[in-house]
Amino acid sequence: MTDAIRDFLIAPSILSADFARLGEEVDNVLASGADIVHFDVMDNHYVPNLTIGPMVCEALRKHGVTAPIDAHLMVKPVDRLIGDFIDAGATYITFHPEASDHIDRSLQLIRDGGCKAGLVFNPATPLSFLDHVMDKVDMILLMSVNPGFGGQAFLPGTLDKLRAARQRIDASGRAIRLEIDGGVKVDNIAEIAAAGADTFVAGSAIFKAANAADPHRYDSVLRDFREQLAGVAPR
Repeated sequence: MTDAIRDFLIAPSILSADFARLGEEVDNVLASGADIVHFDVMDNHYVPNLTIGPMVCEALRKHGVTAPIDAHLMVKPVDRLIGDFIDAGATYITFHPEASDHIDRSLQLIRDGGCKAGLVFNPATPLSFLDHVMDKVDMILLMSVNPGFGGQAFLPGTLDKLRAARQRIDASGRAIRLEIDGGVKVDNIAEIAAAGADTFVAGSAIFKAANAADPHRYDSVLRDFREQLAGVAPR
């Protein structure tokens, strides 16, 4: 594992934010120490929910957000939206292998557009989809819940899958981030990190913090996450 990937990054999912105050919400959570803005993009076809699209990404960039934006595309077909999110200012674009007819081509579309590319694995999706595309992947995202809705509990079987994904990354020698999404809380983030994750998506655990009128209400949650991660021994 390279030193560049050793750092732990926290990526609040705006799916749990107050959309009436989205720009302010994102400003506040970044000011509290978050690293990446995570987008859960759902189309009511690939997953049973309908959320946000590239216009929201573009609006946050125009608002002044300069932090990396991680667009997780739960849509099928996926290629058209890849181009839209490139134009909207995304940093990472990840998609599910089941949503692409040609995974290698979809990954290359992302990279050709100047973004970092990634594959997303549902709880029952095998990691074998990585076998022939590790050279085009900048991020591997493991779902620790079934995609579609926020607020679900972490599936413990994901820990073994994290270890297997970490072995693949380490064997490749490539600087690939290993992200986890679903049910990440203060009381399990250290165990998740010890299994190999270095990037953590958290929605309700962050945005549902009390005292909605307080712009600093995210400080304690982010601090608790960092304290838990500080106790994880380096790999």
